[in-house]
Amino acid sequence: RQRFAAEARTAASLTHPHAVAVYDVNSADEQPFIVMELVRGRTLEDALNDEGRLDDVQAVAVASQILTALHAAHRRGIVHRDVKPANILLPDGVIPSRPEELPGVKLADFGIAKAVSDATIGLTTVGQVIGTPKYLSPEQVKGERATPRSDLYATGVVLYEMLAGQPPFDKASALGLALAH
Repeated sequence: RQRFAAEARTAASLTHPHAVAVYDVNSADEQPFIVMELVRGRTLEDALNDEGRLDDVQAVAVASQILTALHAAHRRGIVHRDVKPANILLPDGVIPSRPEELPGVKLADFGIAKAVSDATIGLTTVGQVIGTPKYLSPEQVKGERATPRSDLYATGVVLYEMLAGQPPFDKASALGLALAH
């Protein structure tokens, strides 16, 4: 509950056109919840599964928009820690064709995001791996603290997947994927 509340407050502090807005954090009947922006459409993961790889122009537009959201998060001391196609939303299902195109994409699920400077809370420690194995940075695999570079690495893996139609590593196990990174 402490982690949920702390990370929801951190996510709520970020306002950016390419990040899903978090409006409130609360609880009802001892069940915590987050009130977030509703984004109708599909995920980048769905688009890649349905249509295959993106053309170069679309891939650059998506990556550019994600990078602007991450830049805003990093400037606020927030590391996402789980950038992946399932967390990239396409409003109305539309893949942008220009970096400045709106509504563009929305980076979602800052639910495991953590303020970079928040090392004293003791809820996530060095040695605890949080994220999705296909997109983990080498430092996360080693159990080290995620940094803005970790998000950039994951964005690079997503960009590779958008262009190639598959992630750079495809192993049978989470451990195999982690070791490949």
